[in-house]
Amino acid sequence: MNAAHAKFLTMAVPRYTSYPTVPHFSDVVDAAIYAGWLSRLDPSEPLSLYLHVPFCRQLCWYCGCNMKLASREETLTRYADMLMREIVLLATKLPTRMRISHLHWGGGTPTALSPDDLNRIMDLVRQRFHVASDVEIAIESDPRTLSKSMIERIGALGFNRASFGVQEFDPKVQAAINRIQPSEMVARAVEDFRAVGVRNINFDLIYGLPHQTVETLIATIRTCAAIRPDRLSLFGYAHVPWMAKKQRLIPTEALPDTVERVKQAGAAAFELQRLGYLRVGMDHFALPEDRLATDAATGNLRRNFQGYTTDRARTLLGVGATSIGRLPDGYVQNMSETGAWARAIEEGMLPVAKGHAFHDEDRIRGHIIEQLMCFGAVDLPASLRRYGVTEQTLATEMAELWEYAREGVVTIEKGIVRVPEDARSLVRVVANIFDSYHKKQMARHSVAV
Repeated sequence: MNAAHAKFLTMAVPRYTSYPTVPHFSDVVDAAIYAGWLSRLDPSEPLSLYLHVPFCRQLCWYCGCNMKLASREETLTRYADMLMREIVLLATKLPTRMRISHLHWGGGTPTALSPDDLNRIMDLVRQRFHVASDVEIAIESDPRTLSKSMIERIGALGFNRASFGVQEFDPKVQAAINRIQPSEMVARAVEDFRAVGVRNINFDLIYGLPHQTVETLIATIRTCAAIRPDRLSLFGYAHVPWMAKKQRLIPTEALPDTVERVKQAGAAAFELQRLGYLRVGMDHFALPEDRLATDAATGNLRRNFQGYTTDRARTLLGVGATSIGRLPDGYVQNMSETGAWARAIEEGMLPVAKGHAFHDEDRIRGHIIEQLMCFGAVDLPASLRRYGVTEQTLATEMAELWEYAREGVVTIEKGIVRVPEDARSLVRVVANIFDSYHKKQMARHSVAV
């Protein structure tokens, strides 16, 4: 990244796992509208299912997710019961018993559930949906609280991908974010997963953490590479204590400044590529043979609420408190407060809190933003033709793009916009040019790098 890019580093812009982004959803989309969208789904198309468990066994101070500490087993069992009731309710709104091509468990920590609760939910999913023979079934897990019996059950249930939040192995950094997990603990969990057939492994890493340095991050990356996960993500820590109150426990004075964050991001990306991982999109890395890398190379990479994905289904149904879904007609998000979510289900209602119905202009802007986020480039003339939109629609954006071109943040040739490799970390800033909602109503986001 060159000196001319410095002024863009602290711009607060969305991560663009959707367009428009969640702060611009509204309660205009309710349960009745969602039910209509579900009934109009094409029975011949596969869909993806996302199951959300907003509970963790231990509290991590860096986390910005809406989660609860699981202090009683009855609370988790009750949540599993209601999750099953929502699955049944959701399935009754569909035009037929639909086929699932991707199934992802996220949170929170889904492995906070008991093995038996996980088992009965998966059994119900298979009863209510056709699960494709080549389905990807993934689960997020916490090695600190992961039991051998849970690993064995996950293997027996046919899961084929597991994700770990590694973040950083340095003991001082771990203490500052309240996540103590030695590398040996993570390596042992990975070995146990592979032994039961769960061979695809993801690691999440974070830069910009308190007391973190380039040296500690590189050491962590080298330790991770020895375990050989298929994929790694490299996220910048988003310090948003106005949203995530537990982040107030992190000493602000221990956080690296912007210059140090940029150094960490650059050094980490370089080291991952030196160790044989290919860069995918803005912040993911994958082994060359992994499908994430091959889809990126062939132009089939997608981006959704789980980040970069190989999932090509047009419909993603979210189940559980706070979960978000995407349908051809728009986005929908469930109630975040677990009590309200459960009461709605008990009353036989889809527990919808808000959403967004797509307008014609949303589709082309969403397409452009996704192309930039996935490939660092977009063919604007081809996009205009694809959506039947005139050049005038993006006239303001084109003028802004030329300003960015003069700063070296993008290149423009025959209408094809590219983000150069030395500006890859600023792709969110470029995508933001096409975000008409953010320009009208600024929401608080983390910095670009």
